[in-house]
Amino acid sequence: MYRPYTSPSVDPRPFRDVESQVRDLSQDFATSFNTGNYDLAAGMFAVDGALMAPHYDGAYGQKAVERLLRQLGDSGYSDLRLETTRVEHSGDMAMEIGRFSVVVRKSDGSKVPEHGKYVKVWRRLGVWRLIADCWSRTPEAVSDRAA
Repeated sequence: MYRPYTSPSVDPRPFRDVESQVRDLSQDFATSFNTGNYDLAAGMFAVDGALMAPHYDGAYGQKAVERLLRQLGDSGYSDLRLETTRVEHSGDMAMEIGRFSVVVRKSDGSKVPEHGKYVKVWRRLGVWRLIADCWSRTPEAVSDRAA
């Protein structure tokens, strides 16, 4: 009779599915950004990965991504929240779609909330790495501007 090996040091769960891995990695990215660990967040990108943020030039490569993330943080972006709404994958590629919210602290001390959508493309290069991350803000409604 076959009896599986059981050890307290072995994780009894099977390998995690791609969707769970991608969702967790996105949360790790947000945590790294929110804590000012821009090098750690940029390390989640492939060496030739691209970050494309609105109103900024694209950043290509980990060092350029780190500089852009630092620039965003220094200009008041904080409290990043990511909500993955869809993950599709095939082989060593995955695509993630989601919504984000962030707070932008202005020089006068006011806080302006922003929200929008994003697309991330992941490639498994031993571990999952971002090869492209692009996001755009949702324009505020006319009624929001009047308030």
